[in-house]
Amino acid sequence: MRLDLINTTAFRLSVGYTLLVTLAVSVTLGSAYLLTESLITDEVDLIIDSELKSLEEKYARSGLPGVTDEINLRIDSWGRIGAVYMIADSNFERIAGNVTNWPFDGMPTEARPEFEIATIEPGRRAVHPVRAAVRTLPGGDLLLVGTDISQGRRFAEKFRVATLWGIGLSTLAAALAGFWFSYRLARRVDEVTRTCQRIMAGDLGSRLPVAGARDEFDSLAQSVNRVLDRLEDQAGTLRATFDSAAHDLRAPLHRLRTRMDALLLRTPPLEPGVHESVEAALHEVDRLQRTLGTLLQIALAESGTPLAAPAPVDVGELAAELVELFEPVAGSQGVALACRHEPQTLVHGNRQLLAQLLTNLIENGLKYVPRGGAIEVGVRRLSDCVRLTVSDNGPGIAAGDRARAVQPFVRIGHGKQEGSGLGLSLVAAIARLHRGRLQLESNEPGLRVVVELPC
Repeated sequence: MRLDLINTTAFRLSVGYTLLVTLAVSVTLGSAYLLTESLITDEVDLIIDSELKSLEEKYARSGLPGVTDEINLRIDSWGRIGAVYMIADSNFERIAGNVTNWPFDGMPTEARPEFEIATIEPGRRAVHPVRAAVRTLPGGDLLLVGTDISQGRRFAEKFRVATLWGIGLSTLAAALAGFWFSYRLARRVDEVTRTCQRIMAGDLGSRLPVAGARDEFDSLAQSVNRVLDRLEDQAGTLRATFDSAAHDLRAPLHRLRTRMDALLLRTPPLEPGVHESVEAALHEVDRLQRTLGTLLQIALAESGTPLAAPAPVDVGELAAELVELFEPVAGSQGVALACRHEPQTLVHGNRQLLAQLLTNLIENGLKYVPRGGAIEVGVRRLSDCVRLTVSDNGPGIAAGDRARAVQPFVRIGHGKQEGSGLGLSLVAAIARLHRGRLQLESNEPGLRVVVELPC
């Protein structure tokens, strides 16, 4: 599949990030430029105000002659600090200073007027911008004090050029980085797409490529590959389990039940003891048929069919009902059975299947917990799920056997009764069917089964 970068989300994100970087750099450098220009202007204004204050104080002490003498002493410093002084009468005629003519048309209206003056410097004639302030002295004369701002303007101009270059280079760097990122991401997504297409075409042995960069894509590929491995193993297990259940159990169980019904209806009637045994066996056959039906329903759902008849189920109330149902059995075996649940522990699922899940877990505990032991069923509501735990203090399951314990027809240890090895496998299947998670943990001692069901 040919890469079309312009139409990829990665390219659009890169363009967006480039614009964002450009905006951020522009705001940062622009703010720095404006702040620097403001600081330079404030520094110039502070110098002018200091000079004005000094000359006004001199006028207050010595009058116009004293100020004139002071200005004549200061004008020699033009080449050093660029100071500009002028005293003019009310008709704007020069009295003293280093400016020959009044630089404004009348009295300036701005607080800080600016003008230009021409100077003769070695080898050339130069024009200097001046920023100034004007004060009216008590006698009616005008005092102008200014300073050359050509150096500040040159600095501001260089700063402005540097700012524009910084914005342009930052934009270019962001654009190149974005293009490289989008191209690299598009290549990896293209590899994942091709692999997924091969898997959907029937090549179940294909796996997502791992580049070895140890980034989030490698982590995602490894996680997906583990899921694919699990699905492949699960598919084989499910096919073997449910094909066997469907073909080897359904028909024989149906024939067995029919024959038992015929025995119960025969004439003359069976002896009471025989009749009771046949009825008990019939109940077991019914239970097996229900279990088979549940297994087939799970197989159908795991093949892609949605959960049948989903509805809100209060797992806490369901657990309490089943614990109450099993209490006589537990009491007869000398096992303490208790339930602790929070109110409103609702999940969206199939009540019959969830009841089957709880039943299997409780029966599993009763099968393995010795006399004097205890089983506790707990239901808690978390932020995003309902956590169901069934804990006991029996022999438990070794850490190395817990993964095998949820596989069909696998029996770990020896219980009080022979089992088919479908108990925990059925629990795991029902949990997956409800988009939940099953985990076997140590209860120190014993086993704790944790099932988390999304709300």
